[in-house]
Amino acid sequence: MKKLKFKKELSELILEGEKTSTWRLFDDKDLRVGDKLEFLISESLEKFALAEITEVLEKTFRDLRDNDWAGHEKYESEEEMFRAYSEYYEEEVNSLTKLKIIKFKIINE
Repeated sequence: MKKLKFKKELSELILEGEKTSTWRLFDDKDLRVGDKLEFLISESLEKFALAEITEVLEKTFRDLRDNDWAGHEKYESEEEMFRAYSEYYEEEVNSLTKLKIIKFKIINE
């Protein structure tokens, strides 16, 4: 089963149903609709949920539209967002960087 890691504070938003999408860069897992995922807390690698991918969109940060933010945490500014993703991935991220918008639902198995 494919695994995705989330920071502790994001895991809480997922379990509360507020976060229903994640943006992933440099997808090395070939994430696709229908994939079942194990969600882990990145700091402890503790499993906190099982999910299924319901939708996958690919675009650049520049091409993001308002509806792409549905179910995703917001940032104060573009600069803060690019800085956060650059830190997560340890690569420079800018408006031309490609990302996958992964929409998911929590499942019980």
